[in-house]
Amino acid sequence: MAKRESSFINMLVTLFAVTFIASATLGGIYELTKEPIAKALQAKKEAAIKKVFTNDSIAIEFDTIQSYSIMPKSGKDSIFFNEAYKENKLVGTAIETYTDNGFSGRFSIMVGFDTVGKIINTAILSHKETPGLGDKMDASKSDFPNQFQGKMPTKDNLTVKKDGGKVDAITAATISSRAFCDAIDRAYKVLDKKGGKE
Repeated sequence: MAKRESSFINMLVTLFAVTFIASATLGGIYELTKEPIAKALQAKKEAAIKKVFTNDSIAIEFDTIQSYSIMPKSGKDSIFFNEAYKENKLVGTAIETYTDNGFSGRFSIMVGFDTVGKIINTAILSHKETPGLGDKMDASKSDFPNQFQGKMPTKDNLTVKKDGGKVDAITAATISSRAFCDAIDRAYKVLDKKGGKE
């Protein structure tokens, strides 16, 4: 077989072929994985909704969820409301909220509120906080989020003690603790503004 002569046209054709094959392969992989990833994210969200409606002293039962999004005044993206109903009566609201103030940037949490605006529970949805420090905001790694249960953000001053509030920050992770409080505050302000409490 004769060796092809190296020329600009030959290199361009080869580069185009390699790029086309790589992009077609990536596109195919994306199509194959898109649905399973979406299902996994939906399952994680549903598990978080169930978790935030339960703590050591309460378990809210519901038969339907109505979901929608609202753009908060203090933020770049929408937050997502999941209103839980039992026999057509609102029994709680699970809010998917976020903060951009984490040590490693944005993270999102689900916060469950009862009908008067008290926090039932929280669940971490995604984060990039430092392992062993900021990731202790997850209930599976520390008791930090438990101190929010039964609290109402407007009455209980849910900011870290270093800032004059009542929240014990995670040791060596004050930035992550402040960010967690910020995410809860964003959710509550929108809930309060829309009158989502009885």
